[in-house]
Amino acid sequence: MGTLHITSGDMSGGNLARAGLPGEVFVWHDILYDGPRDPGWPSDDILAQRALFIEHETGGGLTRNHVLTTLNEQYQRIRTLTDEYIILWFDACLFDQSMLAHIINCLRLCGKTAELLCIDSFPGITPYNGIGQLTPEQFASVYDKRIPITEEQYRFAETADNAFAMQRTNVFRVLADMCDAPLPWMPAAVRRWMLERPSTGLGRLEHLALEAIRAGCSTPDTVYRYVADHDVPPQFWGDTALWAKINGLACRDTPLIKIEGPNGRLPQWDAAGKMELYRISAAI
Repeated sequence: MGTLHITSGDMSGGNLARAGLPGEVFVWHDILYDGPRDPGWPSDDILAQRALFIEHETGGGLTRNHVLTTLNEQYQRIRTLTDEYIILWFDACLFDQSMLAHIINCLRLCGKTAELLCIDSFPGITPYNGIGQLTPEQFASVYDKRIPITEEQYRFAETADNAFAMQRTNVFRVLADMCDAPLPWMPAAVRRWMLERPSTGLGRLEHLALEAIRAGCSTPDTVYRYVADHDVPPQFWGDTALWAKINGLACRDTPLIKIEGPNGRLPQWDAAGKMELYRISAAI
């Protein structure tokens, strides 16, 4: 029997692969708290829509063809599992929890069982934002703490996955208020997502970015540091997501900020060496 380790993030996957543990490391790529989705297993049409959505979210840095190929390969990998011993490695942030619920739900639909390691903190790492911060040795040190996913957790993951797929506010409210959730990290992740999609006004990430710019942060780097310092860990977003929010603030019908640089938008992909060319200021 082979072992398949499933995790999120290339940095996490790389360090996990160097941890000396038996088996293959498989990194799942998607933004599963947002965008067009089917509850449960996705249709071909939804995967095509998701590929277009991620192309837009990354400012064209990831093309729809590349994304669609990746998504199809991921689901094919799950579909063709036979007797592999599956271990899921995730953390408590919104990004990972929405992905965890979806993968558990897909495994359930395929009749597969798995074990889980959800690492919500680690001694000596402050602030702890996720497993991408762990070294290979730290990954290896928690391997024996994995636990089998229970039937109750499979059912709960289905509920959470459907809520993210359909963006069901009423279900989010129930999940957010749970005190004894079978996946205990999910309520906080759902509460963080609800802050990103208020009924009126800006989401939390947009609000923090605008607050940083109005406080005098005039470069992408200083805005990033301000937002990271003022958001509550675990941090579910990275630079690509933040640049998208900043670009959105500049592209509104009534722009809230101004971006000066080689073009009117921050580059969201392959931006190394380019960000110092940009200055950001409040428009109003």
